[in-house]
Amino acid sequence: MDHEKVAASLAELGNSHRLSVFRFLVKAGNDGASVGNIQKVLDIPASTLSHHLTRMVKVGLIRQEKHSRTIVCIPEYGHLENLISFLQEECCAGVQVGHEPESL
Repeated sequence: MDHEKVAASLAELGNSHRLSVFRFLVKAGNDGASVGNIQKVLDIPASTLSHHLTRMVKVGLIRQEKHSRTIVCIPEYGHLENLISFLQEECCAGVQVGHEPESL
């Protein structure tokens, strides 16, 4: 995964409201949740929620589907897995870290 895309996604999750929305959607599962349900459960004003959802869609954290007159938000689990893999891919790769001499 591209470094800049990872940084953008993590930046969006760095906002408390967006992190709450994303965690709620992950709990909701593959069927996602309607915008109205997210708003009701998380008590986020509609205009504020719309702004946060737009930002999350833009970086690929969620997608939105229209079902009749209802907009459903669905977490992009593949994107989440890619983020986690990116963060873990060089785990314990043996980077040499210099240590400062201890002061006496």
